[in-house]
Amino acid sequence: MSNHHEYQALDRKIFTLPFLFLSVLIAITLYILVERFIFGLGAVTNLNDGYPWGIWIVYDVVIGTGFATGGWALAMVVYIANKGKYHPLIRPALLASLFGYSLGAFSAFVDMGRYWNVYNMVLPGQININSVMLEVGLCVTAYTMILVIEFAPAVLERFKVPRLSQLLDKWLFVVLGVGVLLPTMHQSSLGSMLIAAGHKVDPLWQSVALQPYFALVTAIAMGFSIVIFEASMVTIGFKRPSETHLLKGLGKLVVYLLGAYLIVRFGDLVLRGELGRAFAGDLRGNMFLIETLLFITPLVILLSPKRRASGGQLMIAAVSLLLAGALYRANAFMIGWHPGGGYIYFPSVKEILLSIGFVAIEIAGYLAIVKLLPVLPKVDHA
Repeated sequence: MSNHHEYQALDRKIFTLPFLFLSVLIAITLYILVERFIFGLGAVTNLNDGYPWGIWIVYDVVIGTGFATGGWALAMVVYIANKGKYHPLIRPALLASLFGYSLGAFSAFVDMGRYWNVYNMVLPGQININSVMLEVGLCVTAYTMILVIEFAPAVLERFKVPRLSQLLDKWLFVVLGVGVLLPTMHQSSLGSMLIAAGHKVDPLWQSVALQPYFALVTAIAMGFSIVIFEASMVTIGFKRPSETHLLKGLGKLVVYLLGAYLIVRFGDLVLRGELGRAFAGDLRGNMFLIETLLFITPLVILLSPKRRASGGQLMIAAVSLLLAGALYRANAFMIGWHPGGGYIYFPSVKEILLSIGFVAIEIAGYLAIVKLLPVLPKVDHA
């Protein structure tokens, strides 16, 4: 199942100029983390009672886990739909997902006021079984552990542990099954968190009946898009052969997902009589129109088989869809948020730097690991 022969380590220099630049951002991040854990949230954030979900939750968790769904989306295609031709893409996708979910879970921990009580999340006597946030927290934690197991074959192959590798291969189907189920639960539950917020979410993004559907479909579409984006960047950055022949098939799947999303999204707004808000000319209406344009752009590009076969067009479509999914989540959780009471929020410089630093950690870690472990598809240099 692991198909070890399909992958190779790049075996290149790790400490390049981009890696050193990322290391500087990481050092700044570590300094801010020390300050946060010593002096508290108030020392580094602009969070308040009206905006308890700042950029760390909205970007690092809600958007970040959306960007990290590549391994989940590809696992459904490779192992559930049995499309083995996409198997060469699975390890890079799993690695990106592992970083995204790990940092997303850590960001939630950083954002907790009383972080020392985090263990209560798993104590039967302390948990609130009616809490959507509890379900998200448990599922994200469990899925991060699942990703570690799913990515383990690359580590076992690198350090030549054949017996353990064979044992993992034997039971990997169970891990994969759980790995497909868990993101389906917590990605849809992110939409349910908006339902719990009720009237505080602008009607353009508040749909009590369909929030889980919107969150789930956009997450899957973002998963395919991040695989396309990542593979394209690897091709350009490491001067490897193009994988457009594989990526165009994922682009076709995105067309169906976007079509289903946009039809239901606008149908819901029309039925609720809220579509007119999009043309009010205010900030929220304009942000909704930008979000919609970003969703429609990849649909227009990917509807054409000729454009799907173009690496450049695929890249544009993937970036547009990732921005669309990110903006949809930012609009729903922050820009379209009505806290009342005169509260306002704009992230502090340290909040922004910490979010940038987490991205730097992910990129630097990815660059190092693909050079040390067999992650990328094997290339026949001959």
